[in-house]
Amino acid sequence: MTTRGETPLLARVATEVLAPWVLVLGLPLLVAWHATSSVPETLLWGLVVGVTGSVIPMVVIVRGARAGRWDGHHVTNREGRVVPLLTVAASLGVGIAALFLGHAPRAMLALALAMFLSLVVCLAVTFGARWKVSIHAAVAAGALVILALTYGPWVLLGAVLVAWVAWSRVALGDHTAPQVVVGAVMGAVVGGTIFQLLL
Repeated sequence: MTTRGETPLLARVATEVLAPWVLVLGLPLLVAWHATSSVPETLLWGLVVGVTGSVIPMVVIVRGARAGRWDGHHVTNREGRVVPLLTVAASLGVGIAALFLGHAPRAMLALALAMFLSLVVCLAVTFGARWKVSIHAAVAAGALVILALTYGPWVLLGAVLVAWVAWSRVALGDHTAPQVVVGAVMGAVVGGTIFQLLL
């Protein structure tokens, strides 16, 4: 078995470049652009979701990792995920309130609520079923389906990137194959279905 020091560079690149915080920062901007076709509105609504769903939680996660509260900025140990996941939920909840009060485009509310409810399912699986589902795979697959619903089925060609990040989590030894498969299916089905229904 490959040790962490011998892990392929491609696995480390995928895990960092396609990390949940990166995707959650970029996805709202793409959805906002489609919904508004306006640069100022794209930045406004995209950053409301991106900052509350990604930036604020990552600040908490990185500071916690540096303080030794969990095992790194990807929080690979299941037990250490309580505070990070609850932080994302609370912060994103503030973002959803801001979208609602600011009369944001319906697509942005649909996106934020799809992200929030997907997170609730991740919490239920992680702590209810006591199983470490892959959040990397869930976010990547959910983002892909939401972009396909927004821009068209050609976006599904990006499934190769979902497969890449899923493979990377197994190659790094952070997840098993079933954990990334369940994460990907869960992200695609929950996130995609909720987004479509709320639109």
